[in-house]
Amino acid sequence: MTLTDDDKKTIEKYALQNAVKYGQAPQVGAVMGRVMGECPHLRSKARDITPIIQDILTEVSRGTPEQWQAHLQSLAPELIEELSVKKEPDKGLKALDVEEGQQVVMRFAPNPNGPPTLGSTRGIVVNSEYVKKYGGKFIIRFDDTDPQTKRPMLEAYDWYVDDCKWLGADPDEVVIASDRIPVYYDHARKLIEMGHAYVCFCDGEVFKKLKDAKQACPHRDVSPAENLKHWDRMLAGEYEEKTAVVRIKTDITHKDPALRDYGAFRIVMTPHPRPEVGDRYCVWPLLDFEGAIEDHELGMTHIIRGKDLMDSEKRQGYIYKYFGWQYPKTTHWGRVKMHEFGKFSTSGLRKAIEDGEYSGWDDPRLPTIRAIRRRGIRPEAIRKFMIEMGVGETDISISMDTLYAENRKLVDPIANRYFFVWDPVELEITGAKPCMITPALHPTEDRGCREIEVSDRVYLCREDVEKLEPGSRIRLKDLYNVEVTSMEPLRAKYLDDSVESVKKEKMRIIHWAPMDGVAVKVLSPDGEFTGIAEKQVTTEPDNVVQFERFGFCRIDTVTDEKVVAYYTHK
Repeated sequence: MTLTDDDKKTIEKYALQNAVKYGQAPQVGAVMGRVMGECPHLRSKARDITPIIQDILTEVSRGTPEQWQAHLQSLAPELIEELSVKKEPDKGLKALDVEEGQQVVMRFAPNPNGPPTLGSTRGIVVNSEYVKKYGGKFIIRFDDTDPQTKRPMLEAYDWYVDDCKWLGADPDEVVIASDRIPVYYDHARKLIEMGHAYVCFCDGEVFKKLKDAKQACPHRDVSPAENLKHWDRMLAGEYEEKTAVVRIKTDITHKDPALRDYGAFRIVMTPHPRPEVGDRYCVWPLLDFEGAIEDHELGMTHIIRGKDLMDSEKRQGYIYKYFGWQYPKTTHWGRVKMHEFGKFSTSGLRKAIEDGEYSGWDDPRLPTIRAIRRRGIRPEAIRKFMIEMGVGETDISISMDTLYAENRKLVDPIANRYFFVWDPVELEITGAKPCMITPALHPTEDRGCREIEVSDRVYLCREDVEKLEPGSRIRLKDLYNVEVTSMEPLRAKYLDDSVESVKKEKMRIIHWAPMDGVAVKVLSPDGEFTGIAEKQVTTEPDNVVQFERFGFCRIDTVTDEKVVAYYTHK
């Protein structure tokens, strides 16, 4: 089979581009794909032209990278330009469906039974970012109408608002559902009057059997007037817990059992933890009812919720239909799993803290924003991390290393460097004179030096010591060269200050800490590390520093006895 000159030129240019791109002989599969894309008339002859393409690739392979570059530049310069344009991955937030002149109103609606976690942070950041993008309104709404099963924590209300502000998601309005119970009562009464809701006295198991059989419960067709009497008696506290439930009438024969006459209110005698609410109410709305009413009352235009909550929209849709309301535009997203934390729940973390498994909500092993903040992760890094994750229904499994990489870009240029020796072992050095050294505070930024007084003894890390033996020659970083003479006790003799000796003998460079250093305890997700650091680190409270060869750490507290730091990341 013969090819036209244009066909041969097409093969050659894509062979050259593949060679230039990867710096090696072109690959037939990749070239074939590009050729067939540009020359559809050759697709039916793919088997016949493969040997011809291979011959051209063999000829191209005889050249050098410089020759490939020059030849491609003369043959198809546009392909050189194509290589220089990096295709950015599809990251960030897709556009919202916004009507002309519409003010975007979005919300984040947590249950305050604990502080925000990395899981909930996605909702905070993404909703607030959309509102900023469209000049709208961002609302924090506390869905705290379950005083029993998911009992709210009083501290968590302030924690959420504080963490939102720290994340750059300062809410325009804060709404607390337990302050608005009368609003839900008014809507329930209207639905009962319209015949769209009723008071059910069925035992839970009995109702489930009826529902599964697509049969109405005996209370479903009671008149609105009779149901209103039962409703008033519920509000007056005349019924015991679990004896009466208000249900929304739907389609009792609906193919999805979850949508058949779902519960809207139940009786809970447990007082609410907020003192201003306390035992004022004994009838509490379930989340689907409360959320449906609030999303309308607060003027929500767009909602982002987990794809596991798609049924919520269907259930709430009945309420919107009965009142003649328009449902907000809804987007669903998949779950996010952080490799380092696995599956967790706020209630589970709360129990673990109460059992003493963790020191508190800011324990560095936890995925809470309080812990992340204390470790020195910057809010800008978290925002970028969450925004680039985007909004899609695909479940995401991601590592904290991605967040750490973003944070490292922010802290690396500003974090001063210090020596820190964990699990320290004392090294005595003979022949060395006491001296003062002045290593730079930062390897690339001009921020001055720190002063370290050195005697004839220093501390080394035990893990470094375990790799030594008598006769080992090492460089003490920024100090001098020594030779180990004894392991127990650990001793060495001074050799010289020459950096050339290090290169010539390929000496290991080991960090160390001075004898007049300060005791340091580092709290990390992997446990506690105790050791000695340069005493100048005591001037860095609340700053992130880099302990050389250990990692970035935020200096949390400084006392006369010790420094406590929280591990940030490598």
